[in-house]
Amino acid sequence: MNPVTPYNNTESKKEQVAQMFDNIAFRYDFLNSLLSLGIHKGWRKKCIKLIADKQPKHILDVATGTGDFAIAAMKLNPTKVIGIDISEGMMKFGREKLQKLNLDKTITLQYGDAETCDLADNSMDAITVGFGVRNFENLEKGLTNMLRILKPGGQLCVLEFSSPQKFPVKQFYKFHFKYITPTLGRLFSKDTRAYTYLPESIKAFPDNERFTAILEKVGYKKASFSSVGLGLASIYLAEK
Repeated sequence: MNPVTPYNNTESKKEQVAQMFDNIAFRYDFLNSLLSLGIHKGWRKKCIKLIADKQPKHILDVATGTGDFAIAAMKLNPTKVIGIDISEGMMKFGREKLQKLNLDKTITLQYGDAETCDLADNSMDAITVGFGVRNFENLEKGLTNMLRILKPGGQLCVLEFSSPQKFPVKQFYKFHFKYITPTLGRLFSKDTRAYTYLPESIKAFPDNERFTAILEKVGYKKASFSSVGLGLASIYLAEK
């Protein structure tokens, strides 16, 4: 089965995703809050609480975008946070946020992706991914490389959209993503594909038990998930 891609052209999924996020970067934070009514902020806080017990000091945030997950990780009082992303456009706005918050000394945003990131073996206490794993070109390769980077006992925490199954959330979800999301996306971002790709990529993603099975397959231990937002998203936790 061919991977779901933003533009359905001959470029790789990675290239298309980078182009898409470059295109919508100037409106991303605004639309994210508008479309989710700000609920995603509370989901990230739950993720941070889940990894707080081990007091991670070196944290990698994959698919960091404009840096929201990296910024949320500052609650853990880390000594260093590295955010990587394939969209320079998104990170441009992220770096501006970091400067305004005086966090640019602790948080560094740099080009990179989960599959090819060359950070040292066993170098990170925790790795976070917020709404990014479904955009990986090769999911297992990305997860395997992140496992290499994690220290033994280190934790991976993934926040990702899922497909709700229960009434009436399932019906609301379908209506929202079929009509509201694409309409607002076209109106504010001017990219006609970015916000129709979103529900397509969620539908194609192996969520919940299927994703924890993949985590265990590539070598993670204690893989688990919990649903948030009445099934609109899931938080996955695993360790090395």
